[in-house]
Amino acid sequence: MDFLMDNSIWVYLFIFFGKILEVSVSTVRLVLINRGERTKGSILAFFDILLWVLITGTVLAGFQNDWLRLVIFAAAFAIGNYVGSWIEDKLAFGLSSVQVIVPECEETQAVTETLRSRGFAVTVLHGEGKDGQRKLLMLHLKRKKIREAVQIVKSYLSDAMIVVNDAKNIFGGYIRK
Repeated sequence: MDFLMDNSIWVYLFIFFGKILEVSVSTVRLVLINRGERTKGSILAFFDILLWVLITGTVLAGFQNDWLRLVIFAAAFAIGNYVGSWIEDKLAFGLSSVQVIVPECEETQAVTETLRSRGFAVTVLHGEGKDGQRKLLMLHLKRKKIREAVQIVKSYLSDAMIVVNDAKNIFGGYIRK
């Protein structure tokens, strides 16, 4: 590991890409733990801290004489946060609740039937808004399925009000594996 003490381009690349990887892993780890995936999060924590010690040690060992290490470290930290949140969004761990507020009409019945035929569990509640009778469609689903459900709703009712919330735990009900 003597090469980490040099001021060569390889040290800067190691710090830059290593820190991006470390922060990305850390971001995904936090999300996993917050969504109840403690085992997966703990496994990632092992690699997270190994990367952190190695990269931070490299920066601390030479930043007094080489401020560029510190600047690269800070820039990579910021980029790593962005990359980590992007990765987590693509992996879409966890569950969500979707509420769709729509008028009582034929399209609402059609969207409900389409959602159900595509494997979504839909609970329909009747309500009243300032413009008259409404229906509230409630769906609980895996985050990976949100985009599909929203596209189905919008294909029938482009002006539907759609609210998506994270759900930590759902007990009972119907969520297809």
